[in-house]
Amino acid sequence: MTEQIELAHAVGMEQTGLRLDQAAAQLFPDFSRARLQEWIKNGQLTLNGEPGKSKDKVLEGDQLVLLAELESVTEFLPEPMELAIIHEDEDVIVINKPVGLVVHPAAGNYTGTLLNGLLARFPELASVPRAGIVHRLDKDTSGLMVVARNLTAHQDLVGQLSERTVSRHYQAVVHGVATAGGTVDAPIGRHQHQRQKRAVTDADDARPAVTHYRVLNRFRSHSHLLVQLETGRTHQIRVHMAHIGMPIVGDQVYGGRLKPPRGAAPALLEFLQQFRRQALHAGSLGFIHPGTGEYQEWQAPLPADMQELLRLLELDRA
Repeated sequence: MTEQIELAHAVGMEQTGLRLDQAAAQLFPDFSRARLQEWIKNGQLTLNGEPGKSKDKVLEGDQLVLLAELESVTEFLPEPMELAIIHEDEDVIVINKPVGLVVHPAAGNYTGTLLNGLLARFPELASVPRAGIVHRLDKDTSGLMVVARNLTAHQDLVGQLSERTVSRHYQAVVHGVATAGGTVDAPIGRHQHQRQKRAVTDADDARPAVTHYRVLNRFRSHSHLLVQLETGRTHQIRVHMAHIGMPIVGDQVYGGRLKPPRGAAPALLEFLQQFRRQALHAGSLGFIHPGTGEYQEWQAPLPADMQELLRLLELDRA
């Protein structure tokens, strides 16, 4: 089963000077670089109405048009699983993803993912790119995600993400005492030596990344932050918080070795040693509904482990 896709985007200032395939990867983020390169090669992704080559450079105002057929995702098996659905209608599904659930199949995780569960609960998603998934959360990040139920809603939501009109707020517990809120404006690309990681870098593959944060509470050695994403790069909050010296509690990739706070209560020390996932929760999600055109927003409470972490930090401060 295939689905006809018709998408168009204008090259913006931040893509000026990039290769055609690099610009396409930014403007059509739901498709892999390899797939986009194949569409360029076959003339299905055109530049200003003409076939191009992946290495062609683009300028602001150039028009990229994609006319292609997309295979369904039925190669992934539907797997019944419990899904915490916050809202559903004929266009969108809002889900509260638990800690430990991988969003999309990849090497080492071809089954047991959110995508597999979505296909079982909503079989029609087999004809929507990535089963309607338009953005992701890391395996060990909890919270709200939106899934598109049809191609029109999918294109609309991808466009809103690209235009940065989707509102995403996270709660995070970080090491260090933040004196005030702020903004981290630092490009993110692949780590120079560890390709599975991301890093703040000025390498050619780096993309603009902006994270805003404000302080909800301060403790003796930690801070509780409200974080807002302006862009949506892989691991963005985790990378940016580590970059400014306030890594997220429990982050096994970017947090570094645990340094127990001096004089902390035994109960807090034990809990920190056992807290093996990043203390990060997508608690608020808002967007313009593709069907009604009205702005809607949803909230999801902190999971129990983060609530307990904050309780112990509060007790330790007393």
